Amino acid sequence: MNLLAIETATEACSVALLHGDEIIARSEIAPRRHAELVLPMADALLAEAGLGRHALDAIAVGRGPGAFTGVRLGVSLAQGMALALDRPVVTVSSLAALALEAEDEDAAILAVIDARMGEIYAASYRRDGRGGLVALDQERVCTADALVLPQAQAWQIVGTGWSTYETVLRERLSVAPVRAEGARYPQARHVAELAAGEFRAGRAHAPEQALPIYLRDKVALTLVEQGRA
Repeated sequence: MNLLAIETATEACSVALLHGDEIIARSEIAPRRHAELVLPMADALLAEAGLGRHALDAIAVGRGPGAFTGVRLGVSLAQGMALALDRPVVTVSSLAALALEAEDEDAAILAVIDARMGEIYAASYRRDGRGGLVALDQERVCTADALVLPQAQAWQIVGTGWSTYETVLRERLSVAPVRAEGARYPQARHVAELAAGEFRAGRAHAPEQALPIYLRDKVALTLVEQGRA
């Protein structure tokens, strides 16, 4: 299988290529530069693997949640490439991709992204023992102090929401986390890993059916809410 994956939902811009059993990837923390980086990254990976774009079986993309412009960009690029190549698109939760950044195989995983405007994007998972994930709850957007978590004997936390709301999130956990890393972002290599299973299971989409997930409609504070009016 040859699958190209894109993840641009957060400050991290990343592209990965699954080529047979090997994944190669490029990633850069580059706020506001995603649009200029994605296609050169993709071309570099294809060149490294000695593949042309028409050798791809599918395009995968992190569908969000995350920054509105980043999510929209990633899905739009995936749709455009898939349409040009007449290939399907596999969409993957950016929170699920983030969860695979967690290193402990046994502890439950809280993937949490700083959603700005005083909120977080969050979802909980555990590993399924086959390289995938089992969701323990639903993706949601909420304030950190409103987060309700399922019961787990051990937790690990990944994502920028921890950096911003560590004190509050500690109060929401039933036990102290065994590991917590705020400087982690969804990565295209994990989008590729999850997308491969989805593709094999027949859960790919026509490009026009590959939709972003924002979790909220409102993406900016008004001037009054910012205290500027």
